[in-house]
Amino acid sequence: MNPHMPEQAGGEGSPSIGVLLVNLGTPESPSVAAVRRYLREFLRDPRVVEMSRPAWWLVLNLVILNTRPRRSARAYAKVWTDAGSPLMSISRQQHAALQAELDRQSGAPVTVALAMRYGKPSIAQGMQELHAAGVERLLVLPLYPQYSATTTAIIVDAVADELRSWRALPELRFINDYHEHPSYIAALADSVRRYQSTHGVPDKLILSFHGIPQDYIDAGDPYAKQCYRTAGLLVQALDPQQRNPVK
Repeated sequence: MNPHMPEQAGGEGSPSIGVLLVNLGTPESPSVAAVRRYLREFLRDPRVVEMSRPAWWLVLNLVILNTRPRRSARAYAKVWTDAGSPLMSISRQQHAALQAELDRQSGAPVTVALAMRYGKPSIAQGMQELHAAGVERLLVLPLYPQYSATTTAIIVDAVADELRSWRALPELRFINDYHEHPSYIAALADSVRRYQSTHGVPDKLILSFHGIPQDYIDAGDPYAKQCYRTAGLLVQALDPQQRNPVK
């Protein structure tokens, strides 16, 4: 059994299980107004930008929100599809696939709700969906393989904020990260091999991760270390003979 997942329900009378699947979020449309709303919610989070609040308020509202939304909206428009933003479309596919797999494996119904930390559907909406389903045991699964206070921790914050208004609290578990889980590494390696099977094996494999400020790492954020660990395990999975796989 996966140690991160709740035990399967044992049948009639067993607690109802729910999974909250959470991604970062996306604007509702590639319009300037929608992008501005999204950026305002995202960038005002004190875990994302660790600056003096008064100073950051001035920078955010007088500079960034007056310049960046227009540029970002043009970029979003280039990748927007009939199904919405790629992040939303892929998140919905992941939600449907996870629900189908849990329906296949579980001995009792498991309700999976999709939520976005910023934008819609919000974490509050996802939690309310699970509450309406009578969920008594809840697993929160952020779609971030590596932990960072700027990603995973902000989901914990939002879940805790929503639970303040609940009278009866569910049994609650969070998945902090899965950056070195064998199934995750195997899935990455399979993806690379599928690409190489049709495009050939390159001289170098470039791995790209989102960045965070060095100050956050110096303060103890494990994100960078976990990214290096993921990269090393992936390269070793692709070529077990590698001795110093990551540079």
